Amino acid sequence: MSETPTPHTANPQKGRVGLNRILHALGYSMEGLRAGWHETAFRQEVVAACVLLPLSFWLGRSWVETALLAGSVLLVMIVELLNTGIETAIDRIGPEWHDLSKRAKDMGSAAVLLSLLLCGGIWAAALYQRFFA
Repeated sequence: MSETPTPHTANPQKGRVGLNRILHALGYSMEGLRAGWHETAFRQEVVAACVLLPLSFWLGRSWVETALLAGSVLLVMIVELLNTGIETAIDRIGPEWHDLSKRAKDMGSAAVLLSLLLCGGIWAAALYQRFFA
């Protein structure tokens, strides 16, 4: 696969095409997961996912229920990675306190909270349906 030169961009990823682009993108994604692993909250969510993902196949009575259970767990990890990305970008700008930096970090944290509440609600409903309905 050849790379198309693009003189107006400094990002070499933009000039890659086909399988070459996919392989490089996969590498960047793996680097992102490795970077996320350094965050305590992400590690805790990965450990929880190691329990909850297999459990979702047992608890779900249909493929839709299983997808909701597993998807809600994955959503928490996705939102946590995005929140970490926001925090990292803000910290790169500078360590001083700024109202907009605080607002961005607080919104990222709120997004994690909402994803956790959604996940908890889905799991509580599934558990109720399985054992009490």
